Amino acid sequence: MDTTTVTGSAYDDAVRAVRAGGITADEAANLLIGRMTDKEILGLLDGDSPRLLLPFIPILLDRVPFVAGAVPRLGIPGIRFSDGGRGVVIGASTAFPVTIARAATWDPSLEERVGVAIGVETRARGANYSASVCVNLLRHPAWGRAQECYGEDPVLTGRMGSALTRGVRTHVMACVKHFALNSMENERFEVDVAVDEHSLHEVYLPHFKAVMDAGADSVMSSYNRVRGKYMDVNRALLTDVLRHEWGFPGFVTSDWVFGTHDAVASLEAGMDVEMPLRLLRARELPAALRNGDLDRTTVLQSARRILRTCVQHAATRDSASPTPTVIASPAHRALAHQVAAESIVLLKNETVGTEPLLPLKPALRHLAVIGRLAGRANLGDHGSSRVRPPSTVSPLQGLREALPGVRITSTTGKNERRAAALAAAAETAIVVVGLDQHDEGESVVTGGVDVGVLGRAFGSGPLRRVLIGLAHVASRFVRGGDRSSLNLRPSDERLIHAVAAVNPRTVVVLISGSAVLTEKWRDRVPALLFAWYGGMEGGRALASVLTGNEEPGGRLPFVLPTDAAHLPFFDSAAKAVAYDDQWGQRLLDSEGHTPAFPFGFGLGYTTIEHRLLDHTLDASGGHADVLVTNAGDRKGSTVVQIYAADVSLRRPVAQLLGFRKVTLQPGAETTVRVGLDAGPTLQRDPTTRRWSLRAGEWALLASQHSPVRWENAVRLPRTEGLIDQEDISDGQPA
Repeated sequence: MDTTTVTGSAYDDAVRAVRAGGITADEAANLLIGRMTDKEILGLLDGDSPRLLLPFIPILLDRVPFVAGAVPRLGIPGIRFSDGGRGVVIGASTAFPVTIARAATWDPSLEERVGVAIGVETRARGANYSASVCVNLLRHPAWGRAQECYGEDPVLTGRMGSALTRGVRTHVMACVKHFALNSMENERFEVDVAVDEHSLHEVYLPHFKAVMDAGADSVMSSYNRVRGKYMDVNRALLTDVLRHEWGFPGFVTSDWVFGTHDAVASLEAGMDVEMPLRLLRARELPAALRNGDLDRTTVLQSARRILRTCVQHAATRDSASPTPTVIASPAHRALAHQVAAESIVLLKNETVGTEPLLPLKPALRHLAVIGRLAGRANLGDHGSSRVRPPSTVSPLQGLREALPGVRITSTTGKNERRAAALAAAAETAIVVVGLDQHDEGESVVTGGVDVGVLGRAFGSGPLRRVLIGLAHVASRFVRGGDRSSLNLRPSDERLIHAVAAVNPRTVVVLISGSAVLTEKWRDRVPALLFAWYGGMEGGRALASVLTGNEEPGGRLPFVLPTDAAHLPFFDSAAKAVAYDDQWGQRLLDSEGHTPAFPFGFGLGYTTIEHRLLDHTLDASGGHADVLVTNAGDRKGSTVVQIYAADVSLRRPVAQLLGFRKVTLQPGAETTVRVGLDAGPTLQRDPTTRRWSLRAGEWALLASQHSPVRWENAVRLPRTEGLIDQEDISDGQPA
């Protein structure tokens, strides 16, 4: 049974009428509102579950959808929420690689297929709304939830987030989060982000706009403050930018429980739904509406947004409900494997003897697999994005399946002497090291929460102080949160040194959700791969890449520096931060630091060359035609990346404009067209809100990673003029 509609109800009749073209979704929303009581209308604006369920949210989140705004009398199903950045959190579902791993594929078409799979499994679990699209920028890799984002670049983030959105909403409503400037975890409830107009609109918001244009149905506001105001009451962003400047027609929800700070002011600012329980609004809105502190038109405006969006989506999706057989189906497992393989980034592959160390040679007889993570299916964070698949495959299991005739010895590496002995006895050693849910992730308990949402007794006084104090103390002892170091654990670094010292054929596999510094040991090992949190099929995918059955298709979605000091200052305890346009690869470029591995970098098992043939670019977008040739002796892939920079600067700062993944047979060549996003070359006038070309001498370059040298770049002609926001292309290929 489809739990999201009731056949023959007023809601079902409205959906059928919109589907048939008899009325618009706006008209349907008005008809439904006209049949609702004030209590039912106000009920649309918060969750349906009582606040007593607050302690049980972690238990219920993986069992049932959380419902907001259901009106059974009229058959209105409400918003039936599921999280799902790497798969559906309800039940045993397909666990895909984490979002940042999928960013490393640089393949929007593949990401759209992941979105379709997440969407259909979400609907099969009885939900109609998925908060699966996270497009916050990775401003610093110490951010605990880095694994939930698409990396450091606005264009890459916008393209991949848009693709996931298109896929998800073929089956359920797609929610994008966390709006806006949310990129630190430990102080997410308190931190105030200061940001100038240029950085806000030209760096931190364009990818949100791209996802809106891709059809996102809903936005989740973030916990943090921006320019002194919490996001739920930040009218400047929720209404002036999101609704008025961008024309977003959908609805906005709060982040959960502690994301609403004022029942009336948040509604007036443009935050439509308090999630997920009946908390502040249930207590305060009825009286505010009765005594005139809340304008009825404000209530109806939010109610209309919610119902219009729900009806419109129900009318345009397939009316037939998927069966539970789609969940973790063979097709979805195969997709999870493909994504994991294409996400793996080969960072280093030196020649040992006469050939590169990887892929492993067919004549291999004895392999040592070492490390505390080798025998674990390490899926990533255990917070709200956690997925519990019906089965998992560790790197060790994957290698044993892929190499049935090879002797494989293994140890956790806790005993370094034993690990060195095993490595010395083997022909090749693979060391699997990195992070897990204890090192990074969502901070399950965080100090600084506004406990006043729990009731008037917690609004002030000793009870409030005690509870906040306990939260601060507890936050020091729970897993996850922001990272305190970008290095591996000291035990992992010692293990790498011990193994590499006795076996010159050592491969290091990094498991992590963001950047790991490699300077203490990188020169000791000939081969290095970044394998992320690879999902339920990650172990098999890793084995297929190590053995050469599949190509390492990944490219870095962030820069790997040689020193943490080359990145922006990061204080996980900060109550106030300032964001500018200098971070990641851009900061290294502007300060002249050479990275260990640049943004966009990744090797393959073949040699692929490319050459820019032609291009067109103006303020509305454009394209570049690139000749790509596989000069090697095996099938392989590359990501053609198009960058622009103001070459009049002493140190040009590369700006990604577009990219396209291409796979070629050995000896083959083809011409590919890459859609270009002009946004990084434009500037916005904060007074008129019009966009114009940024000053400077701009040049274009085709590259396989973020470039350092610009001598061979093609100069871009520049024509002065203004352009409206809606005329800016997102650079998608035709």
